[in-house]
Amino acid sequence: MGEAGPGPGPREPPELEEDEAAAPGGARGGRAGPRGGIRVLKRNVKRNGSRSCLNRSRFGSRERDWLREDVGRGCVYVYGGDSAAAASSDLRLVLCTVDTPASEICDGEGRKNLFLQLHGDLVRRLEPTEKPLQIVYDYLAGLGFDDPVRMQEEAANSDLSCMIRFYSEKPCQVEQLDRILLSGVYNVRKGKTQLHKWAERLVILCGTCLIVSSVKDSHTGKMHILPLVGGKVEEMKRRQYTLAFTSAGAQAQTYHVSFETLAEYQRWHRQASTVVSMRLGMVDLSCYSLEEVPEHLFYSQDIIYLNLRHNFMRSSGAGSLDSLCRFSQLKSLNLSHNRLGEFPVSLCEISTLTELNMSCNGLHYLPNQIGKLLKRSRTKMSHRVCFSLKMKISQYVHTVAILSHCLQTFWLDGNFLTSLPEELGSLQQLSCLGLSFNNFCELPAICEKLVILDKLALAGNLLETLDLAVLNRMSHIKSVDLRLNNLKRAAADTLEGNKSVTYMDLRDNQMTDLDLSSLGSLEQLHCERNKLKELTLSGFSLRALYANNNCLTAVNIYPVPGQLTCLELSHNQLQCVPDWACEAKKLEVLDVSYNLLVELPSRILSSLSLRKLMVGHNRLQSLPPLVEHIPLEVLDLQHNLLTKLPEMLFVKALNLRYLNASANSLESLPSACTGEESLSMLQLLYLTNNNLTDQCIPVLVGHLSLRILHLANNNLQTFPASKLSKLEHLEELNLSGNKLKTIPTTVANCKLLHTLIAHSNEISIFPEILHLPRIQFVDLSCNELTEILIPEALPGALQELDLSGNTNLVLEHKTLDIFSHITTLKIDAKPSLTADSALTSTFWSHGVAEMAGQRNKLCVSSLALGSFAEGVEAVYGMFDGDKNEELPRLLQCTMADVLLEEVQQSDTMFMSNTFLVSHRKLGMAGQKLGSSAVLCYIRHDAADPASNFSLTVANVGTCQAILCRSGKPLPLSKVFSLEQCSEEAKRVKEQKAIITEDNKVNGVTCCTRMLGCTYLHPWILPKPHVDSIPLTVQDELLLLGNKALWEHLSYAEAVSAVRHLHDPLAAAKKLCTLAQSYGCQDNVGAMVVCLNISEDSCTCEMHGLTLPGPGGFSSTTTKPATPSSSSGIASEFSSELSASEVSSEVGSTASDEHNAVGLDGSLLPRQERRCSLHPVPPSSIFQRQPSSATFSSNQSDNGLDSDDEQPVEGVMTNGSKVEVEVDIHCCKGKGLELELPAAERSSSVQGPEDDSGLVLIIHRQNSVNSNIVQRGVREKCELQKSLSTCCLYGKKLSNGSIVPLEESLNLIEVATEAPKKKTGYFAAPSQVEPEDQFVVPPDLEEEVKEQMKQQQENGADQEQKEEHAATLPEEFDTAL
Repeated sequence: MGEAGPGPGPREPPELEEDEAAAPGGARGGRAGPRGGIRVLKRNVKRNGSRSCLNRSRFGSRERDWLREDVGRGCVYVYGGDSAAAASSDLRLVLCTVDTPASEICDGEGRKNLFLQLHGDLVRRLEPTEKPLQIVYDYLAGLGFDDPVRMQEEAANSDLSCMIRFYSEKPCQVEQLDRILLSGVYNVRKGKTQLHKWAERLVILCGTCLIVSSVKDSHTGKMHILPLVGGKVEEMKRRQYTLAFTSAGAQAQTYHVSFETLAEYQRWHRQASTVVSMRLGMVDLSCYSLEEVPEHLFYSQDIIYLNLRHNFMRSSGAGSLDSLCRFSQLKSLNLSHNRLGEFPVSLCEISTLTELNMSCNGLHYLPNQIGKLLKRSRTKMSHRVCFSLKMKISQYVHTVAILSHCLQTFWLDGNFLTSLPEELGSLQQLSCLGLSFNNFCELPAICEKLVILDKLALAGNLLETLDLAVLNRMSHIKSVDLRLNNLKRAAADTLEGNKSVTYMDLRDNQMTDLDLSSLGSLEQLHCERNKLKELTLSGFSLRALYANNNCLTAVNIYPVPGQLTCLELSHNQLQCVPDWACEAKKLEVLDVSYNLLVELPSRILSSLSLRKLMVGHNRLQSLPPLVEHIPLEVLDLQHNLLTKLPEMLFVKALNLRYLNASANSLESLPSACTGEESLSMLQLLYLTNNNLTDQCIPVLVGHLSLRILHLANNNLQTFPASKLSKLEHLEELNLSGNKLKTIPTTVANCKLLHTLIAHSNEISIFPEILHLPRIQFVDLSCNELTEILIPEALPGALQELDLSGNTNLVLEHKTLDIFSHITTLKIDAKPSLTADSALTSTFWSHGVAEMAGQRNKLCVSSLALGSFAEGVEAVYGMFDGDKNEELPRLLQCTMADVLLEEVQQSDTMFMSNTFLVSHRKLGMAGQKLGSSAVLCYIRHDAADPASNFSLTVANVGTCQAILCRSGKPLPLSKVFSLEQCSEEAKRVKEQKAIITEDNKVNGVTCCTRMLGCTYLHPWILPKPHVDSIPLTVQDELLLLGNKALWEHLSYAEAVSAVRHLHDPLAAAKKLCTLAQSYGCQDNVGAMVVCLNISEDSCTCEMHGLTLPGPGGFSSTTTKPATPSSSSGIASEFSSELSASEVSSEVGSTASDEHNAVGLDGSLLPRQERRCSLHPVPPSSIFQRQPSSATFSSNQSDNGLDSDDEQPVEGVMTNGSKVEVEVDIHCCKGKGLELELPAAERSSSVQGPEDDSGLVLIIHRQNSVNSNIVQRGVREKCELQKSLSTCCLYGKKLSNGSIVPLEESLNLIEVATEAPKKKTGYFAAPSQVEPEDQFVVPPDLEEEVKEQMKQQQENGADQEQKEEHAATLPEEFDTAL
């Protein structure tokens, strides 16, 4: 790439002059002068053709020096107009200042205009006075960057182009142009008969019409206009690539058009088919970045609905808003999101309009002078008057009133209106007026004159008082929407009642008391998420009351609401159910969960109308007995103090289909029938976390319709086979957390079973579930399985099998082959006993659980690195994509590397910058998709090596981290949602986002801060909440979870549920199981990190730890401990990993400053590792090295950016198939332990010893959540028998799973000599080339072994001499 001088002209000065570099402006015409602050660097940058993302471009030294002198300087990437479609394009790098206007850059580029595109969406023409670099800096500041130097660096990063990009020409996509206008010169024949001849004509398809004209006189000659709405388009079989266009009606006309190519034929046929399929004249030109309407569109005089939403329409000029009055039948016009700023006067000339949408246009007022126009009759208004109105706003004389007698719907949401003109009252036909998310401080008085108006929509304004007197004067208003205001009270000056309002929405305000007893006709009231302590209503017409999430202690309704059908009072402070609720004869739904109820009235449970009763999370100790049959269908009793259920519950409630009695103290269950035959219709039964024993199992047989049964965390020891066989309709069975030793063989009778969860038991025999045709998910983790007896073929529906935590389980080669088609296989991996792993395992260990629930896919991913960077550090994270799985996986693979790079740059803002950079590097995948995230980083304070560990937590969205300190939960995160964060809701309102009635920003998400979703900027931001806290002896657990987990488990319950468990994997599994049993049907993820930060913990090398000696071998032989389930180490093999994810794991983000040490490297001096109790002053600079994952900057197929144009070393890609190579190294010797470099994110376990055999080490790279090296040993005879098995290890199976090394499998003999250098580094190459691998033929095997034996004996003698010569044992470091 060439470098250009300071001037934008063709000549490039060789050097940048000092006075020129300091100039704030830019030179014109290439002349070097005092204003020469613009420099244009032409870059012919190669692109990734499918993603249009740039490779990283570099500055020259002169450009870097020029930028460093002033933070107000920077660079702007300017793309060509066709860069979105071309594989390579002309890219110019313009160096300028924040004061450089767009006009100056255009002059230097030789262009007329400069265009701005945000988030790959709309393209806007910049005004000449706008400053591009200042726009970029303002955008970065809005994301969360606050350091000017860092913003300068980010602005120079080409990855930013996925969020903000400048064009020298307006880019247009062919598909968009086709939808707007199709044109071309083709052979045309008129009529259906053969009388007319084919002639060359200009054919245009625009709007709803086909226009045929002469080629020469296309603008002045005669035009034939063929309306296509309701017509038809057909293919002519006698002539290739020919279409017949026919209009609708009795006098239909037909034109035959012959195209030259198949592509043209298909384009025209596709667009014309869309037009003829419409029954009304509708034209949708939304989201096309239009500044004007195509001239040919005005020939479509049958247009009734015109949608111009999300454009940049101009108010004047050809094809502008002034021209819309030319449509004679236009009734509906949508001009929302057009950045108009002012109300266009010319719209008042469209006398046929009945619906007008002017939302989100930045309107501060409506024209308020109408005097002269009112004196003129509408019939005398002409186009001449229309053009005469294009004058100053002071002459706009209340043009809105011209729409009177026609306009019925008027949307003005998302503007800055504070008042309405009096003349608006002349719109007597107006029945719907949208004023939500404006700046009104009171109810507009003008609404009193709009007598047909029946809905008052003022959500998201600034009202503080609900004036009932004003509302009473609006006797025509039936529906009032005042949610998301600042309402604190309701005022009524008189006792006059209101008989018109039937619906009122007061959600998300600040009211403490509410008395609406004067609203006698009120049928439905929403007042959730206020601060109400007392509520008083009229019950004459009340049908539904929603008052959740308040502080209610009393709800007074008089008279008794005889029409009430739904009553929701959850999350309040009620101590008893109101008496009037017991007398409501039509009540069908009652929700009083999360209150302080100690008893339930018998009249409620015996109600003859109640169908759904929710009384969970109260203090109920017993339920009243049932005497009569009741129609109850849903009963939720979870989280109470119940010891038993009513004896006749299942007998009297024959319609009961759902029962949740989890988290009680139940010891028995009532009988399902009184006689021999059961009439129970129960389908979903949740009894998790009780005291049930085996005696309850026979009772379950009476519920023959059971589909879902949860009995987790009880005292079950057996499950009788005869009882399970009768539950033939069972689809989901959860028996986790009991003491079961087996699953009955009769489970094979449950032909409909698709989910079996039985983790954390004592099961030693694999159940016979693999014969079930519909089985999809099996979780048998944390048991005592030793072997698996499986059929030769597995059911095709099986998607996930979790066998982790079974320490004695050994999978044979045949078993692994049979499991090869399973999407996800989770098994244990052998833990390591290296110095670093032993050191980190002393302080923390983790377990992860993720369950899809009722969803078809898992959109939750987790990051767990117990050994991170060079020191004793750890990183844990969780990512929830809600409905997308791409972003969580990208963040899982890459965010640790971003963190490592940011830690090297800053010790204060590293966590915040990690989120912001990750947000940028999501690239195009992050434009439309988003993800919540929480990241935890444990480390020593870099400034104080003698300090204790500190925990830094950052999060966006709804993922949270909780610290268990002294048995009590300590929240470390902030939930960024509209419902739980009033500050964020206020910010989003001020930025004029539309919050829909389901509390979602623009109807998309309830989160206000996320990674990704850049198209919702500035409402959705990536800036995280960051909290840092020192870890103490009292810190026991660190819990991470997504939204679904914390919605169903309180912090205190989560801590108490797992605090006594020693296995973090079992603890994480238990949290997910509890959430599912408590009603969670969404993806749920949990991570438990067990902390052991004690005062006597020492990390010094001189206290209890022997580091490896020269050559990577330990001086002593240590027998590895048997891995236990408490280690939390498990390998998850998923076939859904894409090529970019694997390559991200294999690559490295190490900079050039990290010196690589080869096999012959010299001894590297390093500081002795000391703990916080035994510190030593640092004598050298501490330098971290990046981990193995890579987050690059180019766009890959799944949305991840990648810098590497060349294939990643060690990863072979062929289409969608990915194979990962492994390093195989062998060493021979008894009692020798090989120490592999921790920088390769792996560890090793010493296998069985054999004097005549070889020790084979399989290094499996790129495990995201655990870093493992597995070692296997076989005798010589076994090695010779199975020479074909070496390809198994490290091999990517057909399903994408990487098969781990097991001791029961045979290995091929591969011999090589491990280097014995005193560097302490075993720096093996990341990939062994084929010519570097030494495979011993059978005929040379004995000779090679003899030579290796002699070399090893010589090495052992040399080591003994060195040990005697040294006065102190020499210590060596292991690279991380």
